[in-house]
Amino acid sequence: MPTETIELRGHIIDSLILPKVLDEIIACGSSFKIGEIRIGENRTDQSFARIEVDAPSADELDQLLLRMRQHGAEVTEKKSVRLAEAPADGVYPERFYVTTNQQTFVQLDDGEVEVKPALMDSAIVVDPKAKTAQPVKFYGVKRGMQIVVGHQGIRVVPLQRSTVRADVFGFMSSNVSIEKPKSAVIREMAREFKRSREENGRILVVGGPAIVHTGAAEHFEKLIEWGYIHLLFAGNALAVHDIENALFETSLGVNLEHGALADQGTQNHMRAINAVRGVGGIKQAVESGLLKSGIMYTCVKNGVDFVLAGSIRDDGPLPDVITDAVEAQRAMRAKIEGVTIAVMMGTMLHSIAVGNLLPATVKTLCVDINPGVVTKLADRGSFQAVGLVTDIEPFLRELTDFIQADR
Repeated sequence: MPTETIELRGHIIDSLILPKVLDEIIACGSSFKIGEIRIGENRTDQSFARIEVDAPSADELDQLLLRMRQHGAEVTEKKSVRLAEAPADGVYPERFYVTTNQQTFVQLDDGEVEVKPALMDSAIVVDPKAKTAQPVKFYGVKRGMQIVVGHQGIRVVPLQRSTVRADVFGFMSSNVSIEKPKSAVIREMAREFKRSREENGRILVVGGPAIVHTGAAEHFEKLIEWGYIHLLFAGNALAVHDIENALFETSLGVNLEHGALADQGTQNHMRAINAVRGVGGIKQAVESGLLKSGIMYTCVKNGVDFVLAGSIRDDGPLPDVITDAVEAQRAMRAKIEGVTIAVMMGTMLHSIAVGNLLPATVKTLCVDINPGVVTKLADRGSFQAVGLVTDIEPFLRELTDFIQADR
């Protein structure tokens, strides 16, 4: 039977990496023999395992090795990656390697090169002379580029559970339940926010119009003013309804203070779009004095960058909205470097799209009143994602209260 020896290093016990690898072997009808295993004696100690794997055929062993590499398994005999030229612009060669959002290295001759940035669902383009490797989407591929094929020479560093018990992402797994102790989670999130700012991290919010509809905008604006939000990704709707509220005190025609439909209020979002288009954009609306309050106003005043990505549902849209999906993706990718925490609130599709751009190391909090939405978003990570089923307004109100109490 074809045989290969693999090695696992790190927190392979408490992060469940070793059981996952053994499960992969058994599920494929293969067998294993643990040649050596060293388990760390203390919580912060790393462990090591060397495992001999037997498979029924060479092809089955090859496929098994690919799956095990995603859990951090290293083949003891290191070989350089295989490369093939892209046959045409926008086309990968056959058997191209598909990236994950985890830290990845490629073996080039006698050394390893990190694939930067960590980006899922891409191919890896290598420049052997410059010793560089980077993920490239279809639209970035040019004919003749050297692209990794197969999985030989690939090393993936799996995300491992935090050894700090106080880390909310360590003790609250991505399992979603409406019975989670919400106040405890939100209190820990407030501490994560403060820790991130103290360590010069960046906090990204992916927000939907529910932030405005639920009356949570004032709390969100406080986070911006206090310096806890560094980047905002949203669609046309969040910005439009926020600006409508700032200009007409309504959101989708509903007065947020009284909860009643305003007279001819259904026209207000169109009038808000027109007003901003008339001055050229959101920043111009702030500079001209047209826009004097709201989330977008607070972002401009506090230097918080934002990317608004359009959809076929949009009215207008606002001049700042990027209507080309590929260009919107490029704009978001260009701004996510250094993001340490991503909070996704009230926008399933936009959040899933952004989640596909983020490295696995970004701690992600998914907040929505719909448990199904939270499950879809939290499932993208095992240890770095927390799902919270609640309305946006009480979540942001409690979060700002906890942060303010410690200021």
